[in-house]
Amino acid sequence: MIDARLKIAYSGFSLDVDLHLPGRGVTALYGHSGSGKTTCLRCIAGLERAEQGFIKVNDEVWQDSERRIFVPPHKRSIGYVFQEASLFPHLSVLANLQFGLKRIAKAQRRVDMAQATELLGIGHLLERHPQHLSGGERQRVGIARALLTSPKLLLMDEPLAALDSQRKNEILPYLQRLHDELEIPVLYVSHAQDEVARLADHLVLLSDGKALASGPIGETLARLDLPMAMGDDAGVIIEGQVSAYDAEYQLLSLQLPATAMNIRVTHAPMAVGQALRCKVHARDISLALHNSEASSILNRLPVTVVSELAADNAAHVLIRLDAGGTPLLARITRFSRDQLGIHPGQHLWAQIKAVAVLA
Repeated sequence: MIDARLKIAYSGFSLDVDLHLPGRGVTALYGHSGSGKTTCLRCIAGLERAEQGFIKVNDEVWQDSERRIFVPPHKRSIGYVFQEASLFPHLSVLANLQFGLKRIAKAQRRVDMAQATELLGIGHLLERHPQHLSGGERQRVGIARALLTSPKLLLMDEPLAALDSQRKNEILPYLQRLHDELEIPVLYVSHAQDEVARLADHLVLLSDGKALASGPIGETLARLDLPMAMGDDAGVIIEGQVSAYDAEYQLLSLQLPATAMNIRVTHAPMAVGQALRCKVHARDISLALHNSEASSILNRLPVTVVSELAADNAAHVLIRLDAGGTPLLARITRFSRDQLGIHPGQHLWAQIKAVAVLA
């Protein structure tokens, strides 16, 4: 577990949070610029000192202002990845990685050179210097260097913010591998909801120095009382298991958790039984009173209306739905709501294009 109670005041900004976070997986600190994400991360790293603070990572207390405990950054077992990789330009990739490896005694190493280079796909870059790497390659080397310190906690401060969309898509699969194959907990700062949805297990929503919400990402993204529901990226996460694959049409069937319902997704082949995470945007769900098979929309799920909220656009409403225990959000027009007579408790059909599901 990671406990962080932090109070810090600057001119024009104050941070006041009380966080209880899981000690495994990826926790995302999400919010707009100036919400306090990076300040939280820097306090946990020891790069900033909260006036009133308590930080405990598993059984280690890193700060307790009441007992005048403050562990300096170099004595906290952390890896820190910044927006820029900040590699030593005069050193090769291999020498940059060895710099990280030398920070930890051999007996305490939990990540070795071979594992780090394989996980990040940088084995072929070891003899190059940073000026001969792409932005995505530099960032992957920076992450590998942080991992080679065998940290008990990996801190990532918007590691993809300086990259274009092509480089982001290049590096995201490597970040997913870290999530799947390492036991090191990660605190991940971002203001990009789709990025967070792809990587995070737990979500903390920050605004103006306060935590508006903290919880499992599937539940938190589906809440109508949070600002995230209002954006164009609003949607939910579905984590299911592959139940079948149609090679002719390149369609994967994904069984929703705790139900026999499936959705179909355009996707490369995957083995039956493998786990897969998908995001479904609220804007990509339509609603119908009856199930109609005479449609190009492949996914038609029986759902129950849970609640409704006015959207940021006066012509729209947001509808929270339950699909056999899996929450969904639909953004529809007020006109459609009235035509269908939508109300809480009503049974409807949610329609989702297979090409609209982001897997």
